[in-house]
Amino acid sequence: MASLARILQNAPRTGARLMSTGAAQRTALYDLHKKHGARFGPFAGWDMPLVYADQGALDSHLHTRKHASIFDVSHMLQTRIVGADRHRFLEHLVVGDLKELPVGGATLSLFTNNQGGIEDDTIVTQQQDSLYVVSNAGCADKDLAHLLTHAKRFQDQGADVEVRKIEDHALIALQGPAAQKALEQLAGIDLAQMPFMTGQVIDIRGVPCHVARSGYTGEDGFELSIPVGEVVGLTERLLENPEVKLAGLGARDSLRLEAGLCLYGSDIDATTTPMEANLVWTIGKRRRAEGGFIGADVILDQLAKKGGTRRRVGLVIEGAPARAHAKVLSAEGEEIGEITSGVPSPSLGRNIAMAYVKKGFNKRGTALKVKVRNRVQDAQVVKMPFVPANYHK
Repeated sequence: MASLARILQNAPRTGARLMSTGAAQRTALYDLHKKHGARFGPFAGWDMPLVYADQGALDSHLHTRKHASIFDVSHMLQTRIVGADRHRFLEHLVVGDLKELPVGGATLSLFTNNQGGIEDDTIVTQQQDSLYVVSNAGCADKDLAHLLTHAKRFQDQGADVEVRKIEDHALIALQGPAAQKALEQLAGIDLAQMPFMTGQVIDIRGVPCHVARSGYTGEDGFELSIPVGEVVGLTERLLENPEVKLAGLGARDSLRLEAGLCLYGSDIDATTTPMEANLVWTIGKRRRAEGGFIGADVILDQLAKKGGTRRRVGLVIEGAPARAHAKVLSAEGEEIGEITSGVPSPSLGRNIAMAYVKKGFNKRGTALKVKVRNRVQDAQVVKMPFVPANYHK
């Protein structure tokens, strides 16, 4: 996956569009983004908006924290798993307890491999007659092939399961403290009783949309799966609210890092285990007892023994910002790890980063060093999220 920091660094400062190699895909909102002066960049095979004419990434970030922003996330993979054996099938591929999810309940889960590594992180929602799955754009082809391959194996053994790729719905994320009020005004309903990490079909101005109370910013918000032919109109109606603005990938990256959320391909990948990534909380209690998912022997052994050689941590760093691949040192100068994501935090006014360090150096308050352009700078392990979450309770 291309480094977002590099994309932003190389993006032109004029209104010109940053061209990607090959034929990049465009979302149904592409023309709306252009209308609002978006500067585009390539991301996971798509032309995606980075920033807009009316505000840069910093302003977009702060606007989201104070008001609400719309992010076009239509490049993400949406699938629906149907059939009487859908839970048994998907529980073979992910670590979550899907059978016990109530209808409308959602959970963050992990696709895993035989070595116990993370192939992708994903949100799974329990619907009345299906499982609704949203996966990362950078893993879309891999994830879909993985699902279809294993579905074929289950079907060959007589299982009733089918994987359906959703191609007729776009996806937008409305994020920020003003998100609930903005969506309530548009839909004409009360959302105060809709809990975080739940989803339901809601009629919005005569358009049935799947609305999930979730997001990738640490703020309250919603992800709306909207029929392609209706997404422009509903997005424009949301933008009529003075508290709502469009935001691009630049703000999305700094917001998710402040929230302590991983970016696949940077902070987690196929070599990272849930134990190392501090994501063992995604493994349901029943799944810990029964196993049955790919790589369970490795993952559950690490869980029992608190194994693995490294841990994901949050760092605050003095001096210049530390970017991905900067080396992390112990206070004595021993190389003990590497930065995976780093930004100057717009909300905190400090440099923050995620890193993997040797087990034993991950305790909160541990003083470390980070090497930035051949200069050694002070750092400290801190609790994540860096900015307290504002999820709806």
